[in-house]
Amino acid sequence: MLLMTATVFFSRLRERKWKVGILTLLGAVLLWFLFNYRDQISLNAIAQKEIWLRDYYSHHPVISYAIAFVVYTLVTGTSFPGATVLTLSYGWIFGFFAGVVLVSFASTAGATLAFLASRFFFRDFVIRKWGKSLKKIEEPLKKEGPFYLFSLRLIPAVPFFVINLVMGVTPIRTWTFWWVSQLGMLPGTIVFVYAGSNVPNINEFAEKGLAEIMTARLWIAFLLLAAFPFLVRAIHAFLRRQDNRRFPEAQRKNVGE
Repeated sequence: MLLMTATVFFSRLRERKWKVGILTLLGAVLLWFLFNYRDQISLNAIAQKEIWLRDYYSHHPVISYAIAFVVYTLVTGTSFPGATVLTLSYGWIFGFFAGVVLVSFASTAGATLAFLASRFFFRDFVIRKWGKSLKKIEEPLKKEGPFYLFSLRLIPAVPFFVINLVMGVTPIRTWTFWWVSQLGMLPGTIVFVYAGSNVPNINEFAEKGLAEIMTARLWIAFLLLAAFPFLVRAIHAFLRRQDNRRFPEAQRKNVGE
């Protein structure tokens, strides 16, 4: 009995040490990143390095992609302000297609890191902090499954970082969270990267803002982005009504047989 108690105690101690070690390492990396680059993720800071960024990307494209991926993943994974600025900037630097691929995978990777951190390290904290949000999410998640997460990504009524953390304490699988999040965030990614890819130069963008450089195509893109969630909801509701109509018919047939 004593041996079993000691074994359980030391196994839990080792588990806690492992978690503390991981959290300490992640915290150190985060603090280093925030301390060194907190002032760099802004349009004005990027505008000041416009020529250098273009030149570096032209000479070191692979390294540029890798750095951009890591930075975006850290920003979205830690909910550090600047994701919108980075999305627009990546569209300007890398172009539309490469920018969409880069932002889509990096944003999903960051969201999944936050999801896993919540599941394995911050579960109790998340339940205490966002218990009300969790209760609101659990029931629709049971009824609608992955589509509910998809709809949350399309209609940001709940902040994205809250979705990442709260979903981490639900039974949803990591792979399901990944692909649904990537699909749900893709429309917004496409529109904002497209906006960035149409910026003539980042200095003008930083000085005038997005509203001053909006073209007819950009207005249409943003309007479509705003309308898209409602369209998806309407299609989903229609399909559910069709299923509900078919189910009683099948049930009546089984009863008759």
